[in-house]
Amino acid sequence: MSTGRETVWARARAADRAREVARALAADRARDVDEAVETAADVLDAATQVVLLGHVNPDADSLGSALALGLALHRRGVQVMVSYGAAEPDELPPESLRALDVAGLLHRPSDVPEAPEVLVCCDTADRRRLGILADRVDAAETTILVDHHASNPGFGDVQVLDPTVEATVVLVHRILDLMDVDLDPAVGACLYAGLATDTVGFRIGGPGPHRLAAELVEAGVEVEPLMRGLVDSHPFAWLHALGAILQAAELEPGLRAGHGLVHATVPRAVVEAFRPEEVESVVDHVRTATEAEVTAVLKQVAGDRWTVSLRSRGAVDVAAAAVALGGGGHPRAAGFSRSGSRTEILAAIRTALGDTGRT
Repeated sequence: MSTGRETVWARARAADRAREVARALAADRARDVDEAVETAADVLDAATQVVLLGHVNPDADSLGSALALGLALHRRGVQVMVSYGAAEPDELPPESLRALDVAGLLHRPSDVPEAPEVLVCCDTADRRRLGILADRVDAAETTILVDHHASNPGFGDVQVLDPTVEATVVLVHRILDLMDVDLDPAVGACLYAGLATDTVGFRIGGPGPHRLAAELVEAGVEVEPLMRGLVDSHPFAWLHALGAILQAAELEPGLRAGHGLVHATVPRAVVEAFRPEEVESVVDHVRTATEAEVTAVLKQVAGDRWTVSLRSRGAVDVAAAAVALGGGGHPRAAGFSRSGSRTEILAAIRTALGDTGRT
């Protein structure tokens, strides 16, 4: 029969072994990412035609990544097209992101060739996030994935996939560095846009994003006008619509393990009346409720079709909840799309959070 002291030593040895295994796995992952970054740079260096895609409802990290790489390649004489996943062939990208396209590289999904020489999928958590362009993944001669979503199962011939980085633009910066691309204000603005938005204004992540931001500012990025256009410019009518949405928000303090849920709904009429920039900004207001660990914003995109944004303060893994509901994302920020009534969607969220919440 083991003594208490022997039990303590056994637990300590087991903990040491677990840490060693974790360090070894992390080192293996880092080597895999390094090799993938080098391969991606080599493929792009040799390419003559490149199509770069962001995900459906593209954000600054997605299109910023695609445009930064696209602009660097375009300047080298490569035939470049930048586009994004969509449900319809003629969908337009968010207005606030179009200013990043200084070289006119951005095209509607209907313009994307069926079989590109090289296809680069930026910030795309799985191929379904490419919408009607998902078939290009297999049709392209070479497909490169550049992404940082923890829920990404991986796809494509070259997978630059690293969930430990705060934004996909961090990985794009590494690729550009290996390609000996000198940063300038135009490329830097694309990178800074994705970095600042995916870190929620540098509130999430370690020192790396701050160091990269400093490098981009030194390269000439003008931060205030860039961020004003991205996140601080809305029509006056939006203030009234936002007020009504926030007034109808609800707080549920009784999730399992004591985690509160705050949720708000953006009705279809509001979704159709305003830009994606306005609709997507709702979650940043709702998540400020101090009584809630988890935030959910339900956006009605059709009669019974919803897209849902989930946010967490860190104690609940909303990516796991989103995956359970057919979506994906990060532990603190995730989302999914689902059909049903508002009541059914909320019930599904409660069930998923109850299954995945942790203290």
